[in-house]
This record gives sequence, structure tokens and C-alpha cells, in this order.
Amino acid sequence: MRKLCPNLDREDGLDTVLEVPIPEEMFSASGSDRSSRSSGATGCTNMVAWMRSHVDQRSVSSAVGFRSNELQLMLGVVGAPLVPVPVPSYHTLPVRSLNDDPIVRLFSNTCQLSLLLCSNSHRTMQETSMAKYIVQQYVAATGGEKALSKINSMYAMGKVRIAGSDLRASGGGSGKKMGKGCGGGGDSGELGGFVYWHKGPDLWCLELVVSGCKISAGSDGKVAWRQTPWQQSHASRGPPRPLRRSLQGLDPSSTAKLFASAICIGEKTINGEDCFVLRLDAEAASLRARSSSNVEIIRHTLWGYFSQRTALLVQLEDSHLLRIKAPNRESIYWETTMDSSIGDYRPVDGVNIAHAGRTTVSLFRFGETADGNTRTRMEETWTVEEVDFNIWGLSMDFFMPPGDINHDREHDKTARKDTVAGQRPPALGNLQGQTFKDCCGEHRRIG
Repeated sequence: MRKLCPNLDREDGLDTVLEVPIPEEMFSASGSDRSSRSSGATGCTNMVAWMRSHVDQRSVSSAVGFRSNELQLMLGVVGAPLVPVPVPSYHTLPVRSLNDDPIVRLFSNTCQLSLLLCSNSHRTMQETSMAKYIVQQYVAATGGEKALSKINSMYAMGKVRIAGSDLRASGGGSGKKMGKGCGGGGDSGELGGFVYWHKGPDLWCLELVVSGCKISAGSDGKVAWRQTPWQQSHASRGPPRPLRRSLQGLDPSSTAKLFASAICIGEKTINGEDCFVLRLDAEAASLRARSSSNVEIIRHTLWGYFSQRTALLVQLEDSHLLRIKAPNRESIYWETTMDSSIGDYRPVDGVNIAHAGRTTVSLFRFGETADGNTRTRMEETWTVEEVDFNIWGLSMDFFMPPGDINHDREHDKTARKDTVAGQRPPALGNLQGQTFKDCCGEHRRIG
């Protein structure tokens, strides 16, 4: 990963520090030594052109290598997705009271735990108790409660490669390949890098650069947001939720807290590894809070596959279904399924962190559509290059959302105060032609 870029304005000037490290492949220049300054300058020139290409949509095709909407689709889906539910705000890991659990005391090894899965009595209690026991073993496998409790913040930097996706219609035929020949990735995918900062369950920030396009996402504990070159800052509806990427082996503490409220639904073999399966469903109230006037979140479920041999999380899967309502038309449904294989666990300051993985995504659209049902597939592989804990100077200011989101929040807060104070709203005639935001966040125009 390249962290410095040669000064393009002055040959004797200091190198520029990159906000997001870039893979070396994106700096390579044909016919020259990759380590030479001229090669680095050439690579940086290309990278700057990629970074600026999103400003003019007409130049995206030539600078990036494929249509901008395809890059937007891939980054919008795999870039910064969130998990279904917020992480409980436990001050300590929720495993200390397990010794008082009679189910856990009776079934204290995996053989007895497997037999318990076949029992039909006290099903809900057993499923919950088994999930807590599995989480307890996971905490021990990742370093133990003592080591995890010492972590108050973390930093991770790594490399990603997003492969092309297939677009297939219900009529059959060959699919359309997307994401080819972009940013040095060629036919094998699009290269990029990411930096992830984390402090507590609700404070996190991600910066991801893929083929010259950068997306940012984060949470300040009150609102989760995302910012892309093709769309202004967007705040996620409902309570702030953690980044899915953090649960892919980067944050064992949040993973344990999240799955502590899950249920164990059985066993499954993943890549030759016998695993326990824990399931976590978003509650109806959370789904309603995330829905809007024209988009309804019907369900969102998360599955975690924990190895019976190592007790580590080896696979993460989630699926959510939403319905898009349209006037005078039947609704359109989108089902998104993400499946992440997690591996290459290595100890960092006594904590086991996953350093590699692969995520496959399937987007299935069905309902009243002009081109019938369609299924889109894409894939992301990632490697973690650096991990560090307890970052000095990582303050709350680092996780502040963009200014336009803060402006919208202050505007909404002021409007609520005016309503509570009993102030008389202006006459409807004075608002003709003006645009305002309704309670669902949608922009409406009067008159």
C-alpha cells in the first residue's frame, strides 16, 4: 500500500501524504521501475486524474474505464453497508453472568450442545442460552474479555478488489459483465484501499477509494451517514447502526455484543468446517423507523457462522427485502443477500483479528418491472494491511458528520421546537411554490 505521493508541482518538494493509502498496482507505470520517483509521479498523475474524474461525468468513461452508474452500483452496495440492528451499549462484554445460567452449566461442551439442538422442550430458552454460550467461546477465542476490554479505539487499513457483476434477466440468455478494465484492475476487478476508524460501538468512520472514486461513511453516535461523489451526504434512517465491514473480523467486541441477543438455529458445514449458526432479526419497530413513505423495509436478518473447532466467526451472511411503492403501479421488490467468508486470523496485541476475506452479493429485483425479474451479482475481496488499537488523539470531532447533515438536523430540531412551543404556522398561501422536507425526510413542493 502506498501512503505517499510525490509532489507533482515541485520536484524537490515534500511528498504528499495520502488520506487513504492506495495499492501499489494503481501506481505502476509500464516500462519503468516501480520504485523510481518518475514511476511514482506517473502513477500519482493517473491517480489524480481518476480522483478528479467524478467531477465531470463525461470524463468518467475515459478515466475510469466503464460507465459511472455501474461503479455507483457496486460501491453503493458493497462500499459501506450497515448491519440490521444497533450494538447494545454494554459497558462490559455480556458474558459474565453465564456461569449462573443452568442451561450453560448442564451443556458445557460442544457434543452436549449439539444434542441439545434436537430437543423440542423450552426451545426459545435453549436457543438463547446456546447463543450466549457460543458468544462466550468466541470472546475467549479472540483474546478474552480482559484483552478486549482494554481496547477503546482502533484503526485498520487495507486493500479491496471489487470484481465485475453479472446482470441477468428472467428471460434467460447470457449475463452482462460489469466492472471491467477500471483503474488498473483489468478484467480481474477494480482496485482500491480503505481506512477505518472506530471508537466505541456508535463512533466509527470509513474512507474507501476504488478506481478514483471515494466514498465516506460514519456515525457520531446519533446519526449514521454516507457521502459519495455522485450524491450529497445522506443520513440513514432509524438509530445509528455499526458498519458491516467492522463485523467481518475487525471488531470482536462489537460482534460479541451484537450476537449476545441472537438465537442458535442449528449447525452447518462451511468450507469443511462444522459451525454453529446464530441468527439475529431486526425488530418491527426498527424496520418501521428505517422505512419511508415510498420505501418499506420488510425484513432484515443477520446470520453468524461460528466454527466448532476454533470458536471464531468464519462466515457472516445477511439478507434484507424492501418494497418500493409507486402510484398507480404494482410495487417493486429488491432482495439483497451478502455472504462474507472471513479468515486469516492473526493476533494483534493479544486480540485475534481477521486479515482477509471475500464477500459475494446478490441483488434480485422482482415485481412489476419493464424488463422482468433481474439478478445482479458482484464480489469483493479484501486484505487488512495494518491494525492498531487505542489511538491517541482520536476525539469526537473526528466522527462529526458533514456540514449539510448537521444543517438538516438543526433545521429539523428548530422546527420541532417551534411546534412544541405552540407557535402558529404560517398561512398555506404564503408557502406556495416552496419546497420543504416532510417527517419521512422526503422533499415536497407546495402548490
